Amino acid sequence: MTDAPRAIIVGAGIAGLTAALAMARRGLPVRIYERAPELTAVGAGLQLSPNATRLLARLGVLDALGDRAVRPQAVELKKVDGLSPLARIPLGAEAETRWGAPYLVAHRADLQSALLQRAQSESLIEIVTGAFAEKAEFHKDGGVRLRVERNGAAEEIHTPLLIAGDGVWSHLRRLVRTAVRSRFTGYIAWRATLPVEQALVAGNGALEADRVTAFMHPAFHLVAYPISGGAAINLVAILPGEVPLNAWAQDADDAPLKKVLARASPALGRLAAADGASWTVWPVHAVNPADAWTSPQGLALIGDAAHAVPPFAAQGAGMAIEDAVVLANFLALHRDNPASALAAYEAIRKPRVTRVARRGAFNRFTWHAGGPVAFARDMILKARSEDALMADFDWLYGFDADAPENL
Repeated sequence: MTDAPRAIIVGAGIAGLTAALAMARRGLPVRIYERAPELTAVGAGLQLSPNATRLLARLGVLDALGDRAVRPQAVELKKVDGLSPLARIPLGAEAETRWGAPYLVAHRADLQSALLQRAQSESLIEIVTGAFAEKAEFHKDGGVRLRVERNGAAEEIHTPLLIAGDGVWSHLRRLVRTAVRSRFTGYIAWRATLPVEQALVAGNGALEADRVTAFMHPAFHLVAYPISGGAAINLVAILPGEVPLNAWAQDADDAPLKKVLARASPALGRLAAADGASWTVWPVHAVNPADAWTSPQGLALIGDAAHAVPPFAAQGAGMAIEDAVVLANFLALHRDNPASALAAYEAIRKPRVTRVARRGAFNRFTWHAGGPVAFARDMILKARSEDALMADFDWLYGFDADAPENL
């Protein structure tokens, strides 16, 4: 059986790499096993609100990300009917002053590259690719016995702590839960990117290159924002539907999507049908945050493995980053008692993630509302000041996972 560092992380995504960096910051050595032979990112854009960027800055990741991330100047909510603005939430310098960190939008590949660059520069972090964590079980003497297949050979590793950052379809989740499968929400996310000038021309005034624009309609909502240093616009349309497989980035016939968007708005229809808009469909899955995240025998779930939340609050990456930092902080605080660290991590994170999930559910309900509910929503949004709208996010964006009260 192979010796291992005090912790092994399975999965080199956002959650796993952030956890490794946060542990290295606390002087804790860690090894990452990643199934892919090479670290390549999937997906398109993501939003990084101040609760996440303040932590990435302390880990040196924002410096590595550089100008590939964009600082939008506002979030603007629009009705698809007439494309009239209903509300504007200032971002940019005003948001950074209020919440103490920037609001950024970026391509997922750029964030993962920045995380990987930082991780590879840390002597306490070892990254092993092409390694499939085939089987895991708790050891009778404590810790976890992990069977890893790599280069056609298998080895067994005994680690005091296993951190599962293996995503929404985690197979390590079964160690602490009886219901291990994620739940399909009934929604699918269609994603595409367009060169910024092409998107602006196709949208014909429907969107701007310096902000996050959310278009609301009873049948769907569409979010657009700049990525890749402002060179492209990321488009995400979320609507009810079905997909055949539990897999990201599936190829599918996008004709139904284009029909729905064109019927709702000619401008959005042009965006959907623009040359080069290659739409990829992603099933939106959820994992119940109320179920167990940890075992005192030596297992912690982080990110989507613990609590995949649908993207209606744009906090999937943010919650994974917070998880990683909080877990590392407790492991450092309770170096000689990892069971106490795991219990504290789960106890403090569950209420936070549950509240975020509820906010996402509220957003989905209001953004997809029709009839009298939509009328009331519109009246409320129009009546509220920008400062009042910003205040609604103080609990979310102003949160500091590193603060003493979170230890």
